Order: sequence, then structure tokens, then C-alpha cells
Amino acid sequence: MLVIQYQRKTLPFIGPVYLTGSPQYFRLKSPDVGQQSLSVVCLSRIIPMARHSKWANIKRQKERVDARKGKTFTKISREIIVAARSGIPDPAGNFQLRTAIEKAKAAGIPNENIERAIAKGAGTWGTEGESYALRARCAIEAIRYEGYGPGGVAIMIEALTDNRNRSAADLRAAFTKNGGNLGETGCVSWMFAPTGVVIITDAKEEEKLLEASLEGGAQTYELNQAEDDTLTAEVFTEVENLQTLSLKLQDYGFTVSEVELRWIPSNTVEVSDPLQARSLLKLIDALEDLDDVQNVTSNFDMTDELMSGSLA
Repeated sequence: MLVIQYQRKTLPFIGPVYLTGSPQYFRLKSPDVGQQSLSVVCLSRIIPMARHSKWANIKRQKERVDARKGKTFTKISREIIVAARSGIPDPAGNFQLRTAIEKAKAAGIPNENIERAIAKGAGTWGTEGESYALRARCAIEAIRYEGYGPGGVAIMIEALTDNRNRSAADLRAAFTKNGGNLGETGCVSWMFAPTGVVIITDAKEEEKLLEASLEGGAQTYELNQAEDDTLTAEVFTEVENLQTLSLKLQDYGFTVSEVELRWIPSNTVEVSDPLQARSLLKLIDALEDLDDVQNVTSNFDMTDELMSGSLA
């Protein structure tokens, strides 16, 4: 379905829609309304409705389990350290830090742990001598690794590490053990586009969500059903517009649970073989279990039934 905004009104068109004309003037013809056409002047944005993302929900469920194991505590603490080091150690003036802190609170990380991570990133933890030694030990850097999974599926890994050699060795072992290959930098990243994602937890008022998305400069949004049957939404935008969109959604009364950078594939690889699906998901799980790995992205696509069966 396509949705347009015309004279501050949202108009849905269901079915094939043909667009002609310049970016300032469109003529839309929909078979669902016969041969009628609508001239749209001052078109703000066209938003294609994205499909449901089961994998995103599964990853968030896994993160909640990992949080109870303490894995998420470590990973988010590293995000806070890097964010505090890359900008000012004040969340009011550092969007990356503020986002990491909100993520930490959502995962149940105690405030004292959050404050400690900020202090480590700012280099103010402990005495002067201890702070210098701590900075030397906590020289954490962000690195992106790329590779291929079973069936040629593209995989990108974002890591925060203080030892490149250790991270590369761990990743190579995980790939090799699970039927994949760690590749060279750039081998698959060209297949993905960096995209900002704002996740909200109360998306039942879709008309209001659409209006807020349009005003906030969103590209698309995707509705998902949570475990408790409530509607959540992932709203997508350009990376540089992420903060603006997040604030606009909050202005409209939506609860923002997470703000993140996500790599969206330009094309997908269909996985239909159960053995390949199981091997692929096992590889991704092994990669995500590594201490240095923050996020794993892939361009595979499989049915909900096959994914559920492979994860069982």
C-alpha cells in the first residue's frame, strides 16, 4: 500500500499505482478506483509500507535472555564508553551517548554501572594514574567485519574491541566452524545501506504514527506485533535525520524504546532448504555470542515457519 500526504491529509491507495510527472507534480492512477486520476501538488513524501520483520523480534527476545546472562550489560557498557569518548560525556549534548544510556536503562543496567562506563569513556574514573592506565586498557575501537554464510548469504558484523587480532581470530573460527567464510573489507558492505531506525512500543494509532513519520522525515515504517499482542513499530529514516525523527515521534506522544543504526540490504537471498537455514542461524547465533560483537546483519530471507523450525 502507498500512502501520500496531500494538503495535510493522508490518502491511501491500495493496488498498483502509476506515477508520472516531476517530483513537484504527480498523477496517480489506481485500478481500484477505475480510471480516475488525482493530481497531487506539493507532495510531501510517499511512504511504502514495509513487511513484518520476524527476525527483528527474535533478536530482541534473544537480547532480553542475554541481558539476564550479563552479556548485554557488557556490550552496552562498551557502547557507552565509546560514545562518551567520541563526544562530550554529557547525554544532553551527545545524542549517541544519550541513546546508549536509554538502551542501558531499558536492559535494566544499574545507574552506577552506567555512570562508571561514562567516567571510563571520559577518562575520569579513579585517580590520575589509574585513569591513565584505564585508558590504555580500554582503547576500544569500532570495527566492521564482513563475510559469507552458507549458500552465499552476505553477513556484516559490527564489533567494539580492544584487540583486533583476537576479534578477527574469533570471528574466523566461528565462520569456519559453521560453514561460512570471513571475507575482506568491502566484500559485502556494498549490498547494504546504513539506515536510522526508531522503535516505538505503542503504535496502535496508525494515523497519528503516519502523520508524525511524515513530519519527522521518515522513509518507511513497519508495524510488528509484540509478545503481549500490542503493536510496535520500526520507523526508518536517513542516519543524519535520526535524532529529529526520534524527537518528533516523542512530541506526538509515542514512547521511543530504542534508536539505532541498522544496515538494510538492497537485495535478499531466499533460503528455503531446512539444513541451510539451520546452519545459517547457528552461524549468526555463534557470531552474536562473541564478546566483541555488537551487532550482526544479514541479507537472508526465509519463511516464518522455516525460521521457527530452524530455531527450535
